[in-house]
Amino acid sequence: MEATDFSQPQRQSSKGIIIIFAFNAVTFFKKFFVLFIAFGISIMKSKSIGNVTPTMMVLALIAVLLIILVIAILKFLNFKFHLSKDDFHLATGIINKDNTIIPKSKIQNVYIKQNFLQQVIDVVSVKIETAGDKKSEIEISALDKPTALLLKKKLFHKSTVDNTQIEDIEEKNIFFKVTPKRLLLEGLSENHFKSFLIIFAFVFGLYSEFEQYSETIKVEDHIADLVRLDEDTFFNLLVTNVVIIIAVVFISFLFSVVKTFIINFNLEVVEHQKTIEINKGLFNKVSLSLTPSRIQNLVITTNRVKQYFNLHSLSVKQAMVNAKQQKNFKIVALEKEQLNYLTNKLLKNYINDGETAKPRPYFMRISAMKMLFFLVVINGMLLGLFGIELLWMNILLVPLAILYVYYAYKKAFYRISDDFVTIGSGVIDTTTNILEIHKIQAVKLKQTIFQKRIYITSLVIYTASKSVKIPYINEKEAFKIYNFLLYKVESQDRDWM
Repeated sequence: MEATDFSQPQRQSSKGIIIIFAFNAVTFFKKFFVLFIAFGISIMKSKSIGNVTPTMMVLALIAVLLIILVIAILKFLNFKFHLSKDDFHLATGIINKDNTIIPKSKIQNVYIKQNFLQQVIDVVSVKIETAGDKKSEIEISALDKPTALLLKKKLFHKSTVDNTQIEDIEEKNIFFKVTPKRLLLEGLSENHFKSFLIIFAFVFGLYSEFEQYSETIKVEDHIADLVRLDEDTFFNLLVTNVVIIIAVVFISFLFSVVKTFIINFNLEVVEHQKTIEINKGLFNKVSLSLTPSRIQNLVITTNRVKQYFNLHSLSVKQAMVNAKQQKNFKIVALEKEQLNYLTNKLLKNYINDGETAKPRPYFMRISAMKMLFFLVVINGMLLGLFGIELLWMNILLVPLAILYVYYAYKKAFYRISDDFVTIGSGVIDTTTNILEIHKIQAVKLKQTIFQKRIYITSLVIYTASKSVKIPYINEKEAFKIYNFLLYKVESQDRDWM
């Protein structure tokens, strides 16, 4: 195979026209979806809108698609990129021409992605990100995979790469590859509470829509008559509500399992000399590299069920990465030994032991107040929607609230060493945040007027990717940590990237 010469301006694969056309078409129909639905309903009812017939509507739609296709072709023809010794160059634009130059030294990540359409036509997209924006500054929509891999390697090297060695780029030292069994266990042991809230919100939305619709057709009187005729319907209503709740729980459980499987399908971790590469995905395949110097935080997650199956998750936080892309920086279903190895690969000399400290008991008071507010809101919703029939759920909710307060305090801890800050938190999951002290951007003390009276404060630590908090500690201890961290940051001659 003849290697690509990136020193000369070139276009992406001609299949890119299909990708650009599909993206623009989807964007267009998303914007005008409601309008299309309204036109469709009007045509079905009257078979015309004024002087506009269905045939004219179809012709107008074809005209719109042709315009989108012409725009896609023009975008493709005007999209050219090349590499110089130290920079990536991109020329875009149809009427207004843009020329973008990105120094290789400023490139933070290069992602290779492949959505379902790209899988069908056998191309991949390449996204190039720097730490200067939360959006991907550059995206090449259609390249064949060997060319994309070669481009990725050249972007991370100032010196030229031997163009005849494409085969060497595809050599893999696979450190970890998830098995279907462990992926299934990962999905089953997930924290399903978030999925439950999503499904519950969806069901609640449907209920609200049905309630509004029922008001328009005045079915309340009919329902009230039926209830008065049969007082035993109270028991039937109770059973129905229980069945609905069980169904929502089951659906949320299934949703978590399927979502975990789709996102992490065929997950593999490839180890290189200095980097870690993550490949995963079913409908949207992603391939991305993790470089230790660009990592801001590591987040380790597990829970009791996961610990039983020896399952741990490792999430990597980098600077200025958009939230959607950040979700791909996660490796699931790791064994404890694999987790420790990757942690030490990405964070040199990290030691996961030593003396830890806990927040003050004030932490439990705040957690209890949050749970009390939560119970009041939930009970208000239940009363407003169902009356007193579902207040029996407090038999379950109150003990859960108490357990929340207990475990939130039990899992909260912090540890400060010479090079690292480690902060633990969680309720259902156990979450451990790790950050290198020399990458800290700022440190802030937060204290309310109520906390000031009892000498309690919280310490917020900012990095380029996120902030973490050591909550509700003694004021003197907080100032001690504050001064120590500032001293370490200012005295170390090390870059944060």
